[in-house]
Amino acid sequence: CWSRGKQSSKPGGIWYTPQSGIWQTVWLERAPKRRIETVLIKPLYDQSAVQFTVWTNCGGGGVVQLLDSETVFISGTPLVLPMEGFTPWSPEEPKLYDFSMTFERDHVESYFAMRKFSIEQDEAGMPRLFLNNAPYFHNGVLDQGYWPDGLYTAPSDEAMVYDITLMKSLGFNTLRKHIKIEPLRWYYHCDRLGMLVWQDMVNGGGLYDKGAISLPLVFGNAHRDNDYAYFAREEVRGREAYARELSETVMLLYNCPSVAMWVPFNEGWGQFDALKACDFVRGLDATRPIDHASGWHDQGAGDVKSVHVYFRPYRFRPDRLGRAVVLSEFGGYGLMIEEHAMGGRRFCYKSCKTREAFWNAWRKLYERHILPAMEKGLSAAVYTQLSDVEPETNGLFTYDRALCKLPQQETKAFNDK
Repeated sequence: CWSRGKQSSKPGGIWYTPQSGIWQTVWLERAPKRRIETVLIKPLYDQSAVQFTVWTNCGGGGVVQLLDSETVFISGTPLVLPMEGFTPWSPEEPKLYDFSMTFERDHVESYFAMRKFSIEQDEAGMPRLFLNNAPYFHNGVLDQGYWPDGLYTAPSDEAMVYDITLMKSLGFNTLRKHIKIEPLRWYYHCDRLGMLVWQDMVNGGGLYDKGAISLPLVFGNAHRDNDYAYFAREEVRGREAYARELSETVMLLYNCPSVAMWVPFNEGWGQFDALKACDFVRGLDATRPIDHASGWHDQGAGDVKSVHVYFRPYRFRPDRLGRAVVLSEFGGYGLMIEEHAMGGRRFCYKSCKTREAFWNAWRKLYERHILPAMEKGLSAAVYTQLSDVEPETNGLFTYDRALCKLPQQETKAFNDK
């Protein structure tokens, strides 16, 4: 019933080898007995200000130093500081502002960005994703964060940077971090390099029924998710653990400027009470849009109508509830490059034989379906996926990141249009 992501004791297809042991960075930090515990940073974009809320472990107050000025804070009390003439953060210009805080013997240094995520109507009255009060198309790639030698663990900090810069070099501005929470270093690199992040919550529950999680891709379905047995969520302790982890995830990443969307559930994997989950996340963070049920089993909540399309042409349809429409998964075209692929049975949604065929198929997919949908009101498109993963051969790069299957300069020019 516990959260497991896409790990499986019987890996194959879209399910992968399980990870064991400690797979993220571990460190020891010496801290004073009386210290700063938590800092929440909220950019007030329209007011040209930023709000800090600082909690110490013993009350009292300290000093915030920002833009060559010092201001006293009181533990637990929001402090609003002016940011007149600020430079907005965006993928094109990822401006970060440094600050520091001092409380007795404790000293903290960090950064924030001035940016605003919202859902607004464009000039034609169509709801769209906005960045900094202007329509902004999220041109994204699904990123599962798997590695051939370390599974969940990247081989180095440079390797994480490499993935992000590879996608920027192809002209993408968004990564959907799929069913995994990365080390904070990864989000820092997205912040400083300029890459929007959609953050999935890690799924859990029991053994999934294929009819619940797979058939909707072909036939469509929106089952009510208070049917815990249907979604393999009968165990109360598993649902309680999910709620705790959802809160911990949002609070862990709250201050990351690049995080642009919360995704509590994906394709019905252990989904339950998504309406409540959406309200819960909104209570923790009202500054970011929410994709409450990515793919299917839409409960009519959240800020976006989230669609997955693999086996049929995509046709844009406005959402009857007035939400922005996002194509949160599509594509999955495969090209196996033998010397860079794992053994075993291969998986993809459409197979190509050569790099030229792959490029032509990818380009036509965007020209025939994505670009026309953008004109009609589509707010985001997330292509599957960044790299091959184990038996999956549908990455833009090989699993070892050694080879790009697309011509990089031509792809960048295409995406920049």
